[in-house]
Amino acid sequence: MPKLDPRLNAYRPDLAAASLEGRVEAARFVAGRPAQVVRGVAALRRRPGASEPLDSQLLSGEVVTVYDEADGWSWVQNASDGYVGYVDSAALGAEARATTHSVAVPGSFLYPAPDLKAPTRDRLTMTGRVAVVDERGAFSKVALGAPWQDGWVYTRHLAPDGEVAPDYVETALRFLGVPYLWGGKASDGLDCSGLIQVVLARAGIACPRDAGMQAESLGRAVPWEAGRTALARGDLIYFPGHCAIALDAERVVNANAHAMLVSVEPLEDVEDRVKAETGGTGVTAVRRLAAGAIAAE
Repeated sequence: MPKLDPRLNAYRPDLAAASLEGRVEAARFVAGRPAQVVRGVAALRRRPGASEPLDSQLLSGEVVTVYDEADGWSWVQNASDGYVGYVDSAALGAEARATTHSVAVPGSFLYPAPDLKAPTRDRLTMTGRVAVVDERGAFSKVALGAPWQDGWVYTRHLAPDGEVAPDYVETALRFLGVPYLWGGKASDGLDCSGLIQVVLARAGIACPRDAGMQAESLGRAVPWEAGRTALARGDLIYFPGHCAIALDAERVVNANAHAMLVSVEPLEDVEDRVKAETGGTGVTAVRRLAAGAIAAE
């Protein structure tokens, strides 16, 4: 039988998701149980352990299916993008609860009281979800699913469910200067595909986690010919191991390991750098989304 992508399918030699029975080999199959992320950001790691590689991150309010738990680590699959990995069990709430709002700015603090001078309790990041349960002055009280994580957020940093920011190019520019972090998708560090996933989510567009997945599925393919293809604002450009968003025909915004932050660069510079690293391979795919999603406001 063909091998399934372990990034998107929960299976190990000893255990697998019940939905995969007959498609993979495992000692046993389980249905799993739902849980919800109760921290602003939680690391999703390749193996259990705080020193193991970071593959992605889970954001507040995201729902996961827990298939196994041992020694303080849960093996989960994220419902929003299907990604599989290990997360600190303390970052999960036992029950999934309905959320009402999402974080609409790159980052916002969670306070124990509606007071900007209070010591912060946590940091929330764009597209993280919360349940608003009260309002007082300029702040909203939110519930993240665990009593010690409930707190107050500046109301203007939140957007009600269903409210999106269609201009994902403008949203990406709000992250300029954020450090590059392999596996990151938060306002204190993100990688190239994480940036694209977050800004598209803010626009209400579902997006896979990794660049290769995005290059195969988002929007429609635009045939690429260097020096001839006219890029449009919002085009998603893919290279071996990298991706970027077109600002216009000549410039891109991208989270990159060259500057180690989110920056605007000439497309030519990015392609030359990738070619030097790959032995001559530049742009491998260009994906174009609906025109209405990229029109400047």
